[in-house]
Amino acid sequence: MRIRLPSPGVGRAPGGLLRSLVALALLTTAYGCRAELARPDAPTPWPAGEARHWRWQWQLTGPLDTTIEADVFLLDPVRTTSTEAAVLRARDRRLVCQVGVGAYARTDPDADRYPAAVRGAAGRRPGTRWVDVRRWEVLAPILADRLRLCRGKGFGAVALADADGYAHLSGFSLEFDDQLRFNRRVAALARSLDLSPGLLGDVPQVAALAPDFDFAVNEECVRLRECAELLPFADARKPVFHVEYAGDPDEFCVTTLGYGFASIQKRRELDAWRDACPDAPGPGGTGR
Repeated sequence: MRIRLPSPGVGRAPGGLLRSLVALALLTTAYGCRAELARPDAPTPWPAGEARHWRWQWQLTGPLDTTIEADVFLLDPVRTTSTEAAVLRARDRRLVCQVGVGAYARTDPDADRYPAAVRGAAGRRPGTRWVDVRRWEVLAPILADRLRLCRGKGFGAVALADADGYAHLSGFSLEFDDQLRFNRRVAALARSLDLSPGLLGDVPQVAALAPDFDFAVNEECVRLRECAELLPFADARKPVFHVEYAGDPDEFCVTTLGYGFASIQKRRELDAWRDACPDAPGPGGTGR
């Protein structure tokens, strides 16, 4: 993004304009406008033999706990600092960033890049809005910069969130195939930027999308009785990172172990607390 300042002959810019320019420059450091960012490592590999053994952590709120004994960390790329990412990478942790692709939040640093024409109804979380995923020419540059932020901070994989607007009252007449096309395009975009793509949610489309993604992230398939629908990933020996927010781990872990998922229990706010299923040992580790 090129910021054009007034030419010397125009005179001094008004204070309001200067403040706007400073704010815009600061936002560029978050979801940078096509900035060239460092690419510290290759896309995250997911060896098939370890698909059911990954120990993982999902944290989006609170101070980041880098000491958790997990192999995979699913994190917010804006809140996570480059220093925190470097600490985790130094311990050989695999870093996955969570990126909203089918919705945006008012608090996102790039929220003003979404034109009114693509802004839809209120999303599933407070302060979010669905977007018109049919407008790829508008969304692609925004999403590319979100993914570049992940690469610049050292993430090797991305979990695509809010990828199911077609199944909600999005404010647009989105069809099943509209969402499929969009999700595949974002997965391809992630690969082009050396990020391993993962599907977060969108269970009804798993059978169609499993070949396009390297892993899945699922919430509450045991409670919702949807675990069998994730088998296209497990059968392809791709990781399924699963979380339950309620219930007895000694009960739901038995179910998900049978499916071959990597399961944990979390609080809905997705802070640092975590209780992992007593699964088989992860790479270099010993289960829970």
